[in-house]
Amino acid sequence: MVKIMCVSILALTVAILLVTVAKVPAVNGVTCLPAELAPCAVAMTSSSPPSASCCAKLREQKQCLCGYIKNPSLQQFVRSPNAQKVSNGCRIPTPNC
Repeated sequence: MVKIMCVSILALTVAILLVTVAKVPAVNGVTCLPAELAPCAVAMTSSSPPSASCCAKLREQKQCLCGYIKNPSLQQFVRSPNAQKVSNGCRIPTPNC
């Protein structure tokens, strides 16, 4: 159990580092900055449902999701089962890119 927790913390740390370093260009006036999705970190790493602030940020960044999916540094996180869970919880369909 402790080993799983350590691996989860390590994965979250790597994800946060990638999110803070990676930047996708602006799309239709929205600055595509993956760090804006930080309110979704708890929902992405636990069984907790996404918060209202997570869903608001996800809606705000919706136009950027294809760019995140196409970014090799981010796609594993954007296409993960937990990302799908958050997207479904916020009622935001995963784009077909």
